[in-house]
Amino acid sequence: MGLGWFGLLAAGAAGVAVAQAPAPAPAQGPLKDPGIKTVHMVRTTVAPVIDGKLDDAVWQTAALVDDLHQVNPIEYAEPDERTEIYLLYDDDALYIGARLYDNSPKDITANLLRQADSVGQDDRFYVTLDPFNTRRSGYFFGVNPNGVRQDGLYQNVTEYYGAWDTVFFAEAGRFEQGWTAEFKIPFKSISLDPKTDTWGLNFSRGVVRKNENLAWVSRNRAYNPSISGLAIGFEGLNGRGFDLIPSGSVRKTKIFSTGETATAFEPSLDLVYKLTPTLNASLTLNTDFSATEVDDRQVNLTRFSLFFPEKRKFFLREADIFEFGRIGAQQDLISVDEATRQNGRPFFSRRIGLSGLGEAVDLDYGAKVSGRVGKWDLGALSIRQDAAGNVNADTLSVVRAKVGLFGESTLGFVATNGDPRTNLDNSLVGTDFQYRNTRLPGGRTLEAEAWYQQTTTQGLSGDDGAMGLGIRVPSSNRFRGSFAFKELQKNYNPGLGFVDRKNVDIASFDVGYTKRPRRGSYIQSLFVSLDGEHIQQLGGGLQTQVLTLRPFQLTNRTADTLMMVYRDTRDVLQVPFNIARGVTIPVADYSYSDLGMRLQTGNHRKLAGTFMLVNGDFYGGTRRNINSDLTWRPSGHFRTSIGYNYNDIRLPQGSFETRLVRLGFDWVFSSHLAWVNLIQYDNVSHTAGVNLRLHWVPEAGREVFFVVNQGIEELGDGSFRSQRTDATAKVSYTVRF
Repeated sequence: MGLGWFGLLAAGAAGVAVAQAPAPAPAQGPLKDPGIKTVHMVRTTVAPVIDGKLDDAVWQTAALVDDLHQVNPIEYAEPDERTEIYLLYDDDALYIGARLYDNSPKDITANLLRQADSVGQDDRFYVTLDPFNTRRSGYFFGVNPNGVRQDGLYQNVTEYYGAWDTVFFAEAGRFEQGWTAEFKIPFKSISLDPKTDTWGLNFSRGVVRKNENLAWVSRNRAYNPSISGLAIGFEGLNGRGFDLIPSGSVRKTKIFSTGETATAFEPSLDLVYKLTPTLNASLTLNTDFSATEVDDRQVNLTRFSLFFPEKRKFFLREADIFEFGRIGAQQDLISVDEATRQNGRPFFSRRIGLSGLGEAVDLDYGAKVSGRVGKWDLGALSIRQDAAGNVNADTLSVVRAKVGLFGESTLGFVATNGDPRTNLDNSLVGTDFQYRNTRLPGGRTLEAEAWYQQTTTQGLSGDDGAMGLGIRVPSSNRFRGSFAFKELQKNYNPGLGFVDRKNVDIASFDVGYTKRPRRGSYIQSLFVSLDGEHIQQLGGGLQTQVLTLRPFQLTNRTADTLMMVYRDTRDVLQVPFNIARGVTIPVADYSYSDLGMRLQTGNHRKLAGTFMLVNGDFYGGTRRNINSDLTWRPSGHFRTSIGYNYNDIRLPQGSFETRLVRLGFDWVFSSHLAWVNLIQYDNVSHTAGVNLRLHWVPEAGREVFFVVNQGIEELGDGSFRSQRTDATAKVSYTVRF
């Protein structure tokens, strides 16, 4: 895995000092935030050709940005690599060119060639846009040296939906001293206000072999729509338009137990119309999600629900508007699992299109209006879901509104109606206040929120509310801290939301400290933290308590990370639960602890991976967990990966093992054509799933898929047999007016 592994292990053994590390550079005084930066936009009548060559004469007339600084390892330090950025616009699009110098061009990292990959593993160039200049939301667009595009829609300001997908164009090329990038971002692909002449704008660049990040504007090592510069002088923009997106799929299904086969043609149609440049209307007819990527399997060793993220494009459009109370916002708290973070979400789009048994249900049609009017963010969604089993067809609806206050803060309202899993009447109303201030002295940020929800469910009365509040000071420099609280009453029942557990009070906290050694040190950061979670039943009685100490997390200058975690858990069971076939955890008050180590290489390596070992007590017995992932990328045209999650659990009630295996094989013929294969198996369900996807993207907005999903069951004698095969061919074509 490279010498970085050995250096990092030595660092872990020695605490902070590394014997072989080069002598640190002389100490330097604190570097200063350069403050707000601006660039005056240049209008053009001649659009550049987006081919990655950056040789069109029109670029010589463009506005220039060339004052990027380091964010990592030393914030505000002069970068090792020079970056020149060129900006133009016309009535229809924003054009961005970048010349990214590199003092060692042969070492530019560009392993990814498949569109839709996350280019954060490679050298990359990102653009962040906040067209309303509210510092509350925005978009980002990126490209790597191979011309692989990536886009995202920001939610909760600091996070983004990576599965969001819009029409934009980007290409990359090489020159003797580095690489180049060119973007065309159509105004029809984003929401904007033509009356606003000033946008929030930022640029960032990653040089992964050095673990070096650059940005135009940053604060406390962060850059997002709330921390950006200003692009001044936009005028005469045309943000209106109409997208017609017809698609058709042919699906052949075979059920092996009965020998039954079926062939179906499924036409579908999406329409996206910009009622105004700030307000979008979407319509979907006979919606087909057959080409959506499958979920990663999870092994559940708890008595609560698992959480799976949304991946369907229709629901991801303007999804940031429907976010509520910062519920689910990413926090680096080991004590709090993903499902508990998401607990209390009033609207969770994955509820739509799934039965109570988790089976896919047809959506006849759906409509959505979303966007911004003045200071208001508005969203309304209505979906007609077909009948499934004994659940009748129903219309499911959600309305969301929030108004901007105090610059980066909002006050909002949400309402939902319907429950796709039952025939019972269900509705919800809620309100939330979110406070954010990134302008505190010392580059500090303060976040806080408070929210309340009330549900109404046929047959339930009283005790049907939920509330929450939180406050945090996020930081990647020195101290950080947070506290959050939720209460979910016993009859709280969001039909279109997500509930992990209810009839509980949930409190969580964290404190952490990051130490960054002087420039030139082998170790780039040392992080220590303590976080915890306390879950108590309403009316008294502890349910779960977790306390986690991270005595060190070391990251070196090539992005290798070594971490140790000690966790202490107390879990009070009021009712028994089945943790495995034939193994039941009885009612009792359990206290146990475990110790874990995690080693992770920098993702830029051709051979990269993560290995984690956890060993300790577990419900009166013991548990050993091995979780590893290994990826080999010998070139941009081929990638193979293997993931293995193993639990060896020995309890007084019985012993068992769980195994989850993921095998991936990707052949990437070009940045437009890829064959992606994923095989997943777990011995809990005793099934395997095979997903084969041939994906052709001749250009942005036009896609061809050939997808095969194969379900396989494991028999008692260790052999396997096929359960079901779905083979789908799908074509999608965006026509833009």
